[in-house]
Amino acid sequence: MDITDIKHEALELNEEMTKWRRFFHRHPETGFQLPRTKEFLQEKLTELGLNITGNYAESGLAAVVKGELRAENKRTLAIRADMDALNLQEETDKEYVSQESGKMHACGHDAHMAMALGAAKILQQNRDQFAGRVKFIFQPAEEIGQGAEAMLAEGVFQEEPVPDAVLGCHIGSLWSLPSGKVGYRKGPLMAAADMIEIKIKGKGGHGAVPHTAVDAIVTGAEVVSALQKIVSRKISPLDSVVISIGEFNAGSAFNIIAEEAHISGTVRTLNEDIRKRLPEMIEDVLEGVCLEMGADYELEYTYGPPVLENDSDFTEFFVELATEMLGEENVVEIPNPTMGGEDMAYFLQQVPGTFFGVGSMNLEKETDYPHHNPKFDIDEEVLWIGSALFVATALNWL
Repeated sequence: MDITDIKHEALELNEEMTKWRRFFHRHPETGFQLPRTKEFLQEKLTELGLNITGNYAESGLAAVVKGELRAENKRTLAIRADMDALNLQEETDKEYVSQESGKMHACGHDAHMAMALGAAKILQQNRDQFAGRVKFIFQPAEEIGQGAEAMLAEGVFQEEPVPDAVLGCHIGSLWSLPSGKVGYRKGPLMAAADMIEIKIKGKGGHGAVPHTAVDAIVTGAEVVSALQKIVSRKISPLDSVVISIGEFNAGSAFNIIAEEAHISGTVRTLNEDIRKRLPEMIEDVLEGVCLEMGADYELEYTYGPPVLENDSDFTEFFVELATEMLGEENVVEIPNPTMGGEDMAYFLQQVPGTFFGVGSMNLEKETDYPHHNPKFDIDEEVLWIGSALFVATALNWL
């Protein structure tokens, strides 16, 4: 089965993948609780004749296509697709608009599942063309950065067949890729995504006599400002670090000095050494500001997905196949990493592989809205590309 055959089969399957994608889009589910999504995937995988090898992390699945060619050393390629949606009210008038109030596939995971199902169908129908195995991993809870780690903890990479490499993709406008383009990057592609939660503990009092109290709001404001000095004055400008505060909650009335303030935010890094130093640096800021203001604090630093790093050799292998299929002009190198996070990084820590982008930006089709936007949508005519590249990589690598 050559590149032309793979491309032809994937193109023929695009209409069916669109139907699958629209089912997922109409029925979004979030976090680990994805019963309807899981049921649909189980039904389709069973219809295709795949062996469902395990259930993980409440809604996660693994299913295997077994190649029938004989080979002395059989390898396993994992293909991963995330499943969950976002808590977001959709604002489109599409025929396949979300039927679930306050939930929406605004990040393309509906398309990822459809492309993986398409690849599973093609590989299952052509299993006499390859040796080894392809392990499809359908993963919940990517949006909260917990699903991949949970599946790994429950043995998805330890139970047979054990993956030797892993492949995944992200559709949409993440890297400003027009429809039909594929993006790649060797090495770091996406940032580690951690979370901080801070409680400032002051002393409440009357707004008319602030000198008798310890103002948690003023202290918290100083903390927020001082945290930015870590990035501007403690980190080399050649190293990428982001500290963004997204929540600041305090106070109960206009004339009461707040006793407590609750602050939370995200910390993004591309360097693991810097990442390990940041909790102490943040605590130093908190300690200094609170000492000056006469307040106390609590800090909780939660590590999320690590830096997503693509293996250089595997990525080069992938790029050669993508170029042969799509033409050199349609395979573009992503020049810089994004500070967005992605828990596919956990899988890439275990085995080599690559995570690539499938462009879906099309102004005429209004698919140029950013991810996590209530008007987000994808260009369904490019679904075949992700599926075909999954298949081509599997057949050639195995």
